[in-house]
Amino acid sequence: MKEKGANMAQNLPTISSENGLSRYMQEIRKFPMLEPNQEYMLAKSYLEHDDRDAAHKLVTSHLRLVAKIAMGYRGYGLPIGEVVSEGNVGLMQAVKKFDPERGFRLATYAMWWIKASIQEYVLRSWSLVKIGTTANQKRLFFNLRKAKNRIQALDDGDLNPDQVTQIATQLGVSEAEVTSMNRRMAGDASLNAPIKAAEGESGEWQDWLKDDSESAEQILVQQDELESRREMLADAMSVLNEREQRIFMARRLEESPITLESLSGEFDISRERVRQIEVRAFEKVQKAMVASAKELAKPNPQLEHQTS
Repeated sequence: MKEKGANMAQNLPTISSENGLSRYMQEIRKFPMLEPNQEYMLAKSYLEHDDRDAAHKLVTSHLRLVAKIAMGYRGYGLPIGEVVSEGNVGLMQAVKKFDPERGFRLATYAMWWIKASIQEYVLRSWSLVKIGTTANQKRLFFNLRKAKNRIQALDDGDLNPDQVTQIATQLGVSEAEVTSMNRRMAGDASLNAPIKAAEGESGEWQDWLKDDSESAEQILVQQDELESRREMLADAMSVLNEREQRIFMARRLEESPITLESLSGEFDISRERVRQIEVRAFEKVQKAMVASAKELAKPNPQLEHQTS
């Protein structure tokens, strides 16, 4: 698999000090976008015949998608070239696993892999202080800035108690996690710096640093489960037509859902009709995922025979 990834990465544009972001964007715009039938045939060729040229065309035609997603992570102070590079790794993983017979476009599938790859890079690289690897900590890390902006808590100091409570409620985490993460994201500070804690307690910054991360085995289990869910969702979405897929993605899977009004204009239908399609699509996907989960839960007679 590594060899395939290396071959896919050959001749891809890169961002460097000599080749800045503007130049990179100019270069990737030269790669043509693919029509659905072109994408389908290229994906089939790679899947069935290990056609490296087909894989390269699939990757290069989606470099603009990676760049667009990567721009959303510029606020973490990391080299944009590295962020884009990690996103490209996620894109290549998506191309390897993409099955065109499922009935949806590569961009829909690849978006999940690109975001996951970039987020893992940000978590690994953003700070020397361990940010954390639990689902709650990751969600808090990537959404704290937005939550602070919504309540206009834009200063770099500690949040006041009301702000902490409001953010904790919005993000579904504890108040202590909000306070701790906000301080970690405020920048590198002395480990012996005094801090004020809740209920009149006090101490030093180092007293609050602890490793709550799961073991390597737990992380692998979580990754396998997440990949399984992605596959189940991808399979389930194949029951939707193109319009249902677009509305379902825009309303249920985007970080900032697109408004009913925008989608009504896009499809020239009423907002109520968009809402109805959204609900129906969700019900279809939910039903398909439940059926898939039941199928996976069925005992395997052949396996039972082998182990008996």
